[in-house]
Amino acid sequence: MTLMLIIIMTSVIALSVLVNLTMLKTYYTVKEKKTIKESYVHLQKIFKKDTVRENEVDEIAKKYNYRIMISNSTGSRAYSSEGQNSVMYKGLWNIMNNNLDKISDEINKQGYAIMTNSNKSMGTSINLIGYLDGDFTVIISTPMESIQTSARLSGQFTMYVGLILIICGAIAMYLYSRQFTKPIEDMAKAANQMSHLDFDMKVPTGSDDELGRLGNSINELSSKLELTISELKTANNELQKDIEQKVQIDEMRKEFLSHVSHELKTPIALIQGYSEGLKDNILDDEESKEFYCDVIADEAKKMNRMVQKLLTLNQIEFGNNQVNMERFDITEMIRNMVESSKILVEKQGVTIIFDEPEMHVWADEFMIEEVVNNYLSNARNHVTDGGIIKVSYCQNGNNLRVKVFNTGNHIPQEDIDKLWVKFYKVDKARTREYGGSGIGLSIVEATMKAHGRDYGVANVEGGVEFYFEVESADSQTV
Repeated sequence: MTLMLIIIMTSVIALSVLVNLTMLKTYYTVKEKKTIKESYVHLQKIFKKDTVRENEVDEIAKKYNYRIMISNSTGSRAYSSEGQNSVMYKGLWNIMNNNLDKISDEINKQGYAIMTNSNKSMGTSINLIGYLDGDFTVIISTPMESIQTSARLSGQFTMYVGLILIICGAIAMYLYSRQFTKPIEDMAKAANQMSHLDFDMKVPTGSDDELGRLGNSINELSSKLELTISELKTANNELQKDIEQKVQIDEMRKEFLSHVSHELKTPIALIQGYSEGLKDNILDDEESKEFYCDVIADEAKKMNRMVQKLLTLNQIEFGNNQVNMERFDITEMIRNMVESSKILVEKQGVTIIFDEPEMHVWADEFMIEEVVNNYLSNARNHVTDGGIIKVSYCQNGNNLRVKVFNTGNHIPQEDIDKLWVKFYKVDKARTREYGGSGIGLSIVEATMKAHGRDYGVANVEGGVEFYFEVESADSQTV
């Protein structure tokens, strides 16, 4: 915009200089002819036949720098602004005598004639020849050299002035226009940044004019757009999460139905087969009938335990089972559970070791009891005959880490992360042997996530160690 204004200004000044250089001479000539005619009319008014008032004629000659010569009807000189012996006088006399016959018709018609003449003595000049009071002839002459010189000097001066005006005007226009173009450029940059969803750039607003108010409007628009887009992104993220959660729930539902139907298929088939055998009375002795009934009851218990665990897991995962934080003695709880487990592993010759001091923690006692029970059950089912199960503590910052170790084979590395998946079984034959459902460790994972605490498993020297953490209450003021 500034460049365009400078170009327009330069074009106007350059055109003015060009017109001055090309037309000034013509203008001066026309103007001079008009002035010389007015001087002739003035001479007619002041000239008297009897006397020539030389003082007034001299005044006209000096005022306009004219050469004036008046002659009478006999050709004698009546007045001359030049000396009689001067070159200018002779030049005027020659112009009058040489051109009088040529322009006599024009003089007779309008009383005077204006022409341009050139000769060696006077150069080029504008000349008026006319009559005064009938019998007198006057010639008024002005040199063209002065007009040409004036026109040339004026043109040069105008050109120099124009050049200075162009430079000064361009600088002044640039500095002044920056007051308008700079805010517009800032607004354009801000708008460009906004188009790329970058709302950090703000338009400087230091004035209270239209540009300042427009800058404030753009800043306000930027802030509102940023807030709106932020809200839209938040809503979009929440929607995406809802969609992902819905997909996940659908997948979990399909997976759940698949696993449940698979897990229930075997016990239902056993119950159905043994019950049909009893119904058809294919057994004669009471001992066989009692065995059939024991199998049916055992499989029914397994199904009931699995359903109960599924219900517990479902309540924890979907937040229906709220965590009830309370302070309790975890050592007493584990000691009671260890004593119960000793009876179950006596036949295997397994030793259970637990020798920890009294420790109080903050957690949901019922849910933590379920975690310990699953870890102990898992240890009992996988410990080697004559092996060891050991429960121990260690402090991890403000948390108490509870570890359950059992001697036995290591878990394959590729299966460690899958242990927490519902219905996953490393050794399906062994799991079937002790009636495991593959849900216990999933309950542990859901419980610890609900508490926001760490849990895990690791292969250690001599066996496998499971652990979980709870907030220690003894290290804090209750």
